[in-house]
Amino acid sequence: MHQHGYIGRKLRLPKLQDQPAIIIATFGSSSKGQAAMDEVEAQLSENFADHQIYWAYTSEIIRRKRGLPSLLETLAKVESDGYRKAVVQPLQVFPGTEYQQVRESSLYFPGLRVIVGETLCHRWNFIEDVLKEVSADFLTGNNQINLLALHGTPLAADPVNMIYIGISDLVSGMYDNVYAATVEGVPNIQSVAGRIKKDHARTPFTRIRLIPMMFLAGTHVEDDLMGEQESWRSTFEAMGMEVDCPAITCGAQEYFKGLAFRKECIQFFCQRLKRALDIMKHY
Repeated sequence: MHQHGYIGRKLRLPKLQDQPAIIIATFGSSSKGQAAMDEVEAQLSENFADHQIYWAYTSEIIRRKRGLPSLLETLAKVESDGYRKAVVQPLQVFPGTEYQQVRESSLYFPGLRVIVGETLCHRWNFIEDVLKEVSADFLTGNNQINLLALHGTPLAADPVNMIYIGISDLVSGMYDNVYAATVEGVPNIQSVAGRIKKDHARTPFTRIRLIPMMFLAGTHVEDDLMGEQESWRSTFEAMGMEVDCPAITCGAQEYFKGLAFRKECIQFFCQRLKRALDIMKHY
């Protein structure tokens, strides 16, 4: 008789998998950002060819538009495929509210032992590594400045605000011509633009480069940063500066350059994932 009796004979139980599954948790994209996501997927597949990679999407709007699975749905799929261990690697840049939601959904999922990898800028030395990569696009000429564009959060109580404020302080000490501001939250563009305006009055700037420190350079960059009206670009053009934003050509189309288009930053994510897989060996 089958060890699980009559029901066991009728059910096709999945074979239990020896190694952990990998789940990539991302906000997702319904715009031009998909081209960058294709590049990310290719690099992850190359680096982790011996693992089964699943994808999960945290944006409800994008899930509805494109029929994509949520994190809980993906965790359930992984469990039903015979896995008892999984490593969830978020593609968040900073450990804010969305990252905490990924952790809460993952760590308490029944039937799976789950480890959640760290974000791109989870530690200060990680942030310095990312700044070094991004600095290749910094303007270095006389009377030229750079402004890092961070996503930010509207939640004043979110601990991630400490990181955004810390980055602003960090770059002011590391570079003579680099500022940092967020699209949503602090330091906000109004206060940073005011500081730039005061510096501009003392030493007139001729050009400013807006550099996204966001995973995908989607609508925030297209509209909030580089839009024609009520944007960061229009604010600095009104001060008499030329404004640009790094771009990259992929296929036959040009895209603003988010972190997902920087191969070294994707390798940083791979390092976070490899570390989480190493930790899983002890569980």
